[in-house]
Amino acid sequence: MTKEKDNKKNLLSRRNFLKGMSKGAVTAAVIPTSITSAETRKTIPDEKGGVDKGVVNLAVNSKSYKIEVEARETLADTLRKRLNLTGTKILCNYGSCGGCTVLLEGVPIYSCMTLTMDVNNRKITTIEGLESNGKLHPIQEAFIEKDGMQCGFCTPGQIMAAAALLAKNPNPNLEEVKYGMSGNLCRCGAYPKIFDSVLSAAKEGRR
Repeated sequence: MTKEKDNKKNLLSRRNFLKGMSKGAVTAAVIPTSITSAETRKTIPDEKGGVDKGVVNLAVNSKSYKIEVEARETLADTLRKRLNLTGTKILCNYGSCGGCTVLLEGVPIYSCMTLTMDVNNRKITTIEGLESNGKLHPIQEAFIEKDGMQCGFCTPGQIMAAAALLAKNPNPNLEEVKYGMSGNLCRCGAYPKIFDSVLSAAKEGRR
C-alpha cells in the first residue's frame, strides 16, 4: 500500500510539473518581447490588445526621426513605408539575399531581419545617405562606370555591402572582395562586373 501511495504521489508531482511547464510556455509565447529597454520606449497595445507598439528614436542618414512602430515591424518596412527611403529593397524578406542591406553604425546588416525597436538610438545609413553634398560615393560612381548591374534591383544592397567593405579594407584583392560581398546575391549573375566595380572604387581611393 505504501509503495502504491508513493507511486501515486510521484505521478501527481510529475503531472503538476508538466502543467506548470505548459503554462509557462503559453505565457512566454504570448508576451511580446524587445531588446529595446523600457526606459527608452513607450509600449502601446493595439485596438485588439494583441500587438505592442513603441515609440523609437531613429538616426537615419544624419536625420533624426521619432516614430511609433509595431513590435514586429522590421527596419526595412520602416525605412520604405514610413520614411519613404525606397532605395532599400526587399527581395527575399528572410535574410538570404542581402538586397535590403543597410549600415548600422558602419556595419552591414539585413534590414528585413532587424526589428526597428532594436535599433533605437542607433545610427543607420541607407543608399540615399551615401552621397555627400550632391556628389555620389566613389562606389556608386564605380558601379555606373563599370556597369556593375543588370536589372538593378539588388544594386543598392550590393553598394552598401561594398561601401562597408572598403571602409574596413580600402585595398582589397579580388578574393577579399568576393568574400566581403558573399552575403549579397545577384539573380542576374552580374558578379564579374560587381567585383570590377568594387576593385575600381578601391583603386580610385588609392590615387
